[in-house]
Amino acid sequence: MPAGRTHDRITFWTFPLILLIALDRTRSPWFTLVLTVGYLLGGFMLSPDLDIHSHPYKRWGWLRWIWLPYRASIRHRSPLSHAPIIGTTLRILYLTFWMGLMGIVGVAITNDLLLGSLTWDKLDFIIRSFIRQHGKTGLFLIIGLELGAMSHSLADFSVTHYKRIKERGICAILSKKSKHPRNRKR
Repeated sequence: MPAGRTHDRITFWTFPLILLIALDRTRSPWFTLVLTVGYLLGGFMLSPDLDIHSHPYKRWGWLRWIWLPYRASIRHRSPLSHAPIIGTTLRILYLTFWMGLMGIVGVAITNDLLLGSLTWDKLDFIIRSFIRQHGKTGLFLIIGLELGAMSHSLADFSVTHYKRIKERGICAILSKKSKHPRNRKR
């Protein structure tokens, strides 16, 4: 499995390729920007390695505590963290939960301190309007996040299988049973 710095290098060096492909496919500087920012966020901040004490985890700084329940409940390299679409979706939903919780607390504090009148109906209207107005932008952001995570998972998969082939031959990846003495059940 590649080290954290290797994953960072892969994200950094594939960024221009993602940028050029996005610009060619979207023909829009805005959607290209959103997709490539998503790619960088997916590779550097919302990496599948948030389930361990890793570079992406440390990058969250004083907010990294929000990932502790995630780390405790998800096994490293499980389908819930490293599988395409599933892992990214779970991390987005998890982060959305925390953002929503912080938003609720923020609205409650603001309403109490400033005697504000931001009701839940108004907040619901604002959020729904925002999603309706910026839905396509959100889709490009999610695609970028997924591409960033997929580059990570692809690197893990490639290096793991390369090492298995180098160590045990091509049959190592074709066979479901482990041929390695350390992994054999007795």
